[in-house]
Amino acid sequence: MSKVQIKLAEDLETTKGICTIALNQTRYFMEQAVATASRFKKYMHLERFGTPEVLGIELGETYVFPKIDGTNASVWLEDGVVKAGSRNRELSLESDNAGFYAWASKSVELFNYLSENPNHRLFGEWLVPHSISTYRDDAWRKFYVFDVAAPHLMAESEEEPEAYLPYNAYKPLLERHGIEYLAPLKIIRNGTFEAFCHELQNNVCLIKDGQGCGEGVVIKNYAFFNKYGRQTWAKIVTSEFKEKHAKTMGAPLHAERKLVEEEIATEFVTQALVDKVFAKIDLDGGFTARRIPQLLHTVYYDVVREECWNFVKARKNPTINFNTLQHFVFGRVKALRPDLF
Repeated sequence: MSKVQIKLAEDLETTKGICTIALNQTRYFMEQAVATASRFKKYMHLERFGTPEVLGIELGETYVFPKIDGTNASVWLEDGVVKAGSRNRELSLESDNAGFYAWASKSVELFNYLSENPNHRLFGEWLVPHSISTYRDDAWRKFYVFDVAAPHLMAESEEEPEAYLPYNAYKPLLERHGIEYLAPLKIIRNGTFEAFCHELQNNVCLIKDGQGCGEGVVIKNYAFFNKYGRQTWAKIVTSEFKEKHAKTMGAPLHAERKLVEEEIATEFVTQALVDKVFAKIDLDGGFTARRIPQLLHTVYYDVVREECWNFVKARKNPTINFNTLQHFVFGRVKALRPDLF
């Protein structure tokens, strides 16, 4: 082989290598574009009340919402454009779900809301015929918001789960823009299964008069995170309901029972204690969202270690469920330092 032929062969191999690198880079950036173009996120899976995933959700203040039978939907803002999703995927005009994207993309109310709150994601039910056909005629083909999610205040990346805003925080925002939403049937403190089941009989949300009841109820405790660290709601499904509308008058507060564990947490988890523990953690390398569990467990440890004899003596040897006490201690910390959660 001549020197010219050798040189041509070497140049050809070099060119092939450059093309291979360029092709791989192109594939990489295309894959990254596909991975980051959509900000679609699925709504949480509602767990049946009484299962391990929602054990303890009834402790504290719970909001009992009607569960309606349509199709799950969501909307968010991306690059100044309203996007929409179903339960499992992002929607488009070419691949819609019961006409929801076509409706949402033209909704001035949704656009105005999301323009004002660009980090919010609205989850709701697009009411189209499903299993229950007894909804009022004027209720169909409307979007009823049941949850609003936003990035965690101390999130370190977009990959972290979004937090669900409390009802009293998002209600006035939705009303300002004329967006439909589901109101709670009742607010129950330290509820029981029987108390929640009673609300199954008090829910005819959007149902025609005399035409039976809705699908079920959803139980939300905004201070509750399950043993896996997830914010999760519970559901009870039934076919028997009766209406109680609460948008205008508000939901009545029903105190089911007063727990000794809640009394202890209220008395001994003080602002001074929480601030002291926070300051120690902050001095030791700075406080981030990843150190929230350390804050919660340290406060709980201090209460049990330093105050156990005091609350046992004051309450004459009460029976204390320490899992329940931990739940209320964590809730008290979150109430005293909401800026961290």
